Amino acid sequence: MEEKNPHPVVAKPKFSQVGTLQKNWEKWADDHIEYQKHNPFSNDVTVAVQHQKGDPEYGNPKEGSKTEQRGKDAYRHVGTEVKELCLIMQIIGEKGKDGNVRVTFGRLFEKYENISNKVVGILLRARKHGLVHFEGEMLWQRRDDDVIITLLEQNIT
Repeated sequence: MEEKNPHPVVAKPKFSQVGTLQKNWEKWADDHIEYQKHNPFSNDVTVAVQHQKGDPEYGNPKEGSKTEQRGKDAYRHVGTEVKELCLIMQIIGEKGKDGNVRVTFGRLFEKYENISNKVVGILLRARKHGLVHFEGEMLWQRRDDDVIITLLEQNIT
């Protein structure tokens, strides 16, 4: 009488890694061709979508893309630096009779440059958002050291 093997050997299905690689390569190639249709820098003249000025998507990265995420991350980072700049102004500035804190550009540059070398750009961003005020379009080290910068918003969150 024959005994049954409690652990029968089951033949594993054969598959070809070459076939899998080929399928992956073809999928990547198809995806790349489709991507190039939307790439404005591509030599492919069949660009599928071209946004015009005024379109809500004009000048914006594709939704969900890495470019969109990098933009959001940069926006948050600059926002953090603006808050930090305003906090430093509150610490080193002098409060005027109107309640606003003022500091000269030279003093702010001296204190803030150790933290960030982008003090002028951060000041411009803060002014764009109505947080600070100063005369002139641009501030230059040494030339504008006596320009007074006024912190308009005291409670930055």
